[in-house]
Amino acid sequence: MIGHRREAGYWLYLLPGLVLVTAVILIPLAQNVYYSFTDYRGIRPPQWIGLDNWDKLLHDDKFWKSFENSIAMIIAMVIIPTLLGLLIAAVLFDLVGKRFGGRVASFLRATYYIPQIIPIVVASIVIGWIARPDDGAANQLLGLIGLDGARQNWLGDPTWALPTIMAVLIWVQLGYPVVVFMAALQRVDPELYEAAELDGANWWHRFRAITIAVIRPEIFVVTLTCTIAALKVFAPVYALTRGGPGTSTIVPSYYSYSEFFQSQQVGYGATVATALTIVILIVATLFLVAQRRAERAEEAR
Repeated sequence: MIGHRREAGYWLYLLPGLVLVTAVILIPLAQNVYYSFTDYRGIRPPQWIGLDNWDKLLHDDKFWKSFENSIAMIIAMVIIPTLLGLLIAAVLFDLVGKRFGGRVASFLRATYYIPQIIPIVVASIVIGWIARPDDGAANQLLGLIGLDGARQNWLGDPTWALPTIMAVLIWVQLGYPVVVFMAALQRVDPELYEAAELDGANWWHRFRAITIAVIRPEIFVVTLTCTIAALKVFAPVYALTRGGPGTSTIVPSYYSYSEFFQSQQVGYGATVATALTIVILIVATLFLVAQRRAERAEEAR
């Protein structure tokens, strides 16, 4: 009897969190899904139109362009930062830390993480000043070193706008995997490195055979969280380009926002947001399944 009372007491501690999740996530999500089946402009009551919004979505070139740009965001926020983060973390931990001490490695790790601390909108505004076509720091620097022909309208040219945002996102995102991977490397037994070094393995061989194998769970976590962040990216696009010029930098989250608040097509904006949610759930599920299979294969060895 006492055990049941204790268990009931434990569940009471979960109630505040459950209420918040219901109010902040579950109810708005249900409303969003409902609005995706309606014609709703935010003023008059929504009118049920069935799958009309979804049919429109499937034939919307702007929507597919936004997901095409999401691939570029995944490259900028997942693939490049993860690969560079692995390499930088291994170098800081295995080379810099041993040669110059842990304090130097920790200081360098902190410098990589500083862009994560800066609010993304503030960072985007500063980057906007740097990338201004006439008197921006980037073009001014190119002029000073004699590369006037390389001066560009970095955010106003459809050719350069997306690569510029990608460069910003790489800079902002790099510190996250570096910090996570350096923390994960604390689990690596130094004797493994010493034994491999005695066997004649160079740094690259040790990195590939030991480091990556040991911190594989952290690699999955970083890849998953960064992929979700890349699919949801909004603030840099909003602050720098507003999806332009044209549709060269539009992403699903900004497209949904523009339909909600600029075009007042709440029903269609909800459809875009719901489609993005479905994609994120599918991606997360695939990552978790892949991680479980990798863990089972590792246990079977």
